[in-house]
Amino acid sequence: MALDGPGFDRAYRAYAARLRAVAYAVLHDRDEAEDAVHGALVRVWSAGSYRPERGALLPFLIACVRREALDALRTSKRRHLREVRASAGDPAAFDDTAAIDPVEAVRVQRALGALVPEQRDVIVRAYYGHRTLAEVAQDAGVPLGTVKSRLSAALRRLHTALSEGPP
Repeated sequence: MALDGPGFDRAYRAYAARLRAVAYAVLHDRDEAEDAVHGALVRVWSAGSYRPERGALLPFLIACVRREALDALRTSKRRHLREVRASAGDPAAFDDTAAIDPVEAVRVQRALGALVPEQRDVIVRAYYGHRTLAEVAQDAGVPLGTVKSRLSAALRRLHTALSEGPP
């Protein structure tokens, strides 16, 4: 069965329930399973990657959907781990590869390491954790004014440390 427009529609109607079950078994989320099925089918259809001489359509689609679901699961886990590291106050949680200059990234890490823990925590949560100051205050269990004071002091210390030039 070729994956032309009508063939694709017939295949979708015939196999969608099974494909959603495969994706759901991997992802354990109905919406994410639907997205995985849709993504896999669109990719197969647009690439024209199915070859009838290599086997039946259903096993091919199941493999494609399973791969799509596993990719989605891995992406979700990586995102969650980044968020956990950032919220834990780990100054190494930010991505060094995103820095323009790796030497600067090391300097920033050293400067962050020299801050008192409360100041470092505010910087890491706000800047690397992409949190608002109100969210940082709520997470840390301190008043918003305290967070603002710590941030201000931390930024002054970072400015001083980073303005001195390379170590």
